[in-house]
Amino acid sequence: MSVMPVSAPKPTPRKPAKKSGDEKPAERVVAENRKARHDYEIIDTLECGIALVGSEVKSLRGGRMSIEEAYGRVDGNEVWLLGCDIPEYEKANQLNHKPKRPRKLLLHRREIEKFAGHAFEKGMTLVPLKMYFKDGRVKVLLGIGRGRKAHDKRQKLKADTARRDIEQALRGRRR
Repeated sequence: MSVMPVSAPKPTPRKPAKKSGDEKPAERVVAENRKARHDYEIIDTLECGIALVGSEVKSLRGGRMSIEEAYGRVDGNEVWLLGCDIPEYEKANQLNHKPKRPRKLLLHRREIEKFAGHAFEKGMTLVPLKMYFKDGRVKVLLGIGRGRKAHDKRQKLKADTARRDIEQALRGRRR
């Protein structure tokens, strides 16, 4: 009677570990101000944090908010987000927040100085473009924009339509 030797289990091939720099950070957009890109010529953008209370974060996780009428204001060494509407969280009853209260944006001093310099130029304004969760924190994409006149909006609309038509024609020709 011969005994067969028991071999060690074969290791399963492992997938190569992803490098942290290659993957895109998890972002979940809560609100986007698409009208801002139509009404303003966005010159520069900056991602910044925002100071919120707990019931506001819970309301944002539910996807309820509006930044359509919101704008940024530089006040001394601070930047504030005004006009942003985050509705009350129903389950927070006594500990709820005011829906349209001013909220402080969290920026470094040098970023505030850079943005403040641009914001005080004639015709320039701070516009929130997008609010999203990034790695569990709420972020605001703030843009410096110059207001467009009605004829500028029409020209941009014509250019965008022409560009879309050209792309569509090229896609149709490739098939």
